[in-house]
Order: sequence, then C-alpha cells, then structure tokens
Amino acid sequence: MIEEFRVTGPDAGPYGVVTGPDGALWFTLVHAGQIGRYVPGGEPTLYQVAEGSGPTVITVGPDGALWFTEYQGHRIGRLTVAGDLTEFDLPTPEAGPYGITTGADGALWFTEITTGQIGRITPDGAIDEFPLPMRGAFPSMITPAGDGLWFTLNQANAIGRIAFGGDVTVHPLPTPNAAPVGITTGTDDALWFVEIGAGQIGRIAIDGSIDEFPLPDSTCRPHAITAAGNGDLWFTEWGANRVGRITLAGKVDEFDLPTPDSEPHGLTVGPDNAIWAALETGSLARLAL
Repeated sequence: MIEEFRVTGPDAGPYGVVTGPDGALWFTLVHAGQIGRYVPGGEPTLYQVAEGSGPTVITVGPDGALWFTEYQGHRIGRLTVAGDLTEFDLPTPEAGPYGITTGADGALWFTEITTGQIGRITPDGAIDEFPLPMRGAFPSMITPAGDGLWFTLNQANAIGRIAFGGDVTVHPLPTPNAAPVGITTGTDDALWFVEIGAGQIGRIAIDGSIDEFPLPDSTCRPHAITAAGNGDLWFTEWGANRVGRITLAGKVDEFDLPTPDSEPHGLTVGPDNAIWAALETGSLARLAL
C-alpha cells in the first residue's frame, strides 16, 4: 500500500529525505530554500535556510545533527533537531555540493559536482577538498564502506572510491552512457547504484567487479537508492512515477505512485520501517514493506 502526505506546496520541491535521530523525517525543499521536519500523523515544521541556497541532499551527522548540501549556495549546512542552523562556506567558489554522507572516520564527506572534487568536513567545520583525476566527471551521490567512501561519477560513466587519506580509484561501468547517480551500501557489503541513463541497477563489489540488472522500462530514469534492513534495495524511478525494489538476487518489483507526474527523488527507511520517498511536487510517499 502506498500513501502520500502533503508537506508543502507544489513549488517548494521536496528532494532529499532522511530519518533523524529524533524519530522524525527530515527533508530538503530545494526550490523553497528550507529544511522540513515531519512526524507521521502530524504537521510539518519548516526551517528557513539562506535564500537561493538550494538545499539538496540531507544526512545524519556523527554529532546527531542534520547535515545537508546547498547546491546553489555552495555551502554545507548543519541543523540541530532543535532548529539551530549553521552554514559553512566552501574553500572553492561555485563548487556545487550535492551528495553528502557520514564516513567511518567521524567526518561528513560530500561531492562537488561543478569542480569535480570530493570534500570532507568535520563536525566543527574544518574542510578539506580532494580533486578527482579527471575533469567534468560530475561526482554525484556518495556512501560509506569500510575505510573509504564510494561515489558515482555521472558524466565519467564510472564509480569512484576515495580512501580517508584522499587516494582515489575509478571503476568504469560496462554500459556506455549509463550516467550513474544514486548509490548506497548494501547489506551484502557491496555498493548498489542506479544508472539513470541506461535504466539499470548496478552492483559493485569491494574488489571492483560489477554486475548490472536491466529494469523492465529502460526509460524509467532511476534516481536514488537506499538499503532496507532485510537486504532489499529500494529506488525511485523519476521518469516513470514509480518506486522500485530489487533483491540481492536481482529480482525487481515496481510500484506506481498514486499521483501522476509526482517526480520522486530521494528515499529512506522511515522511523516506522516503511520506505519514504520525497516527491518534488510537494508530498512524502510511504510504502509499507
């Protein structure tokens, strides 16, 4: 069963979503420049960020705060569960930060789309940036695994890994123009990612070996992916108005969203162990497992 919960107007743009340490859903409003908080069954609370900031991807930091990228403001934001906001300017102008996650080293790691760098910020705001070995690669989403971070290279058609010390390894994808975006760490200790250009789900093992699983609709434009506790991987199909599920064995199921053209983007396992997806048209969708 799929339910949709209206949290904003149709122009605010829910984009990223994560379950916070307070048991609420926290989401970005990329067009409105806000961060939202929603407890299922209640009313949303909205926190204003700098005008034109474009908050995009959101995660829980090692300090229990919510950390997010400001793609248009070229900053990293930090919001406590009490609503206290701090913003950190990046050393490189016009960096375009996008994906963000917490690493096992206790820092936040993020991608810089326009400069082709991977950034690292500590909870007290110290920032390092690591250039990638190619230009125009469009590093997008990022996820932790072991002693490093793995990330998608959308325009380089590859998956990258950066060690805590900054060393980068790049793994080209078998399918041309696959354009990977979302990536997550699976319960099988491999990395799972979506190929928005090819309509496929990919899996890369720690040793770099890659498997690809074509979706029934090659034009569905898969965007984000997350892992559930039972091992299944859930992903949004931005171009087909669906949410999909793939098992570790590669079996795919797809679920149509009730509202046409709802533009699903980020998704997370909610505090109720359901899958919650951010719909850019103004709602959060809940899929019971």
